[in-house]
Amino acid sequence: MIFYALDTNIVSYFLKNDALVVQRINEEKDKQNKFVIPPMVYFEIQNWLVKNKARNKIEIFQIIYMDQEIGIIDKEIFDIAIMEKQKLQEKGFNITNDDLLIAAYCLRHNLTLVTNNIKHLKNINHLEIVNWKET
Repeated sequence: MIFYALDTNIVSYFLKNDALVVQRINEEKDKQNKFVIPPMVYFEIQNWLVKNKARNKIEIFQIIYMDQEIGIIDKEIFDIAIMEKQKLQEKGFNITNDDLLIAAYCLRHNLTLVTNNIKHLKNINHLEIVNWKET
């Protein structure tokens, strides 16, 4: 069984009914794989939907996350994020704090991150990443 963490862009594609992402999520569900929505992703999506008064998508998102675990951010996640940020800065790489916290969340819980943001996350050691927007 694989545990996937869905990044903000993947949830957004799903809400827009992107055929490739919807198909892949359904395939993974059929394989009994599990999904997690990191708390930072929940915040980003829910904030965007409320800000844009996207009521129908808010309902869809609530249906999605109703069946999914939304974890918590603990001290260890912040510690991982701080260590990874230092390593990346030493190598000359920059990453947003949001992306860094999502990556740290995945590292802490041994999750495979599903994202279309490979460029910003590929330099984090031991982070398992897949892109469901690529065929």
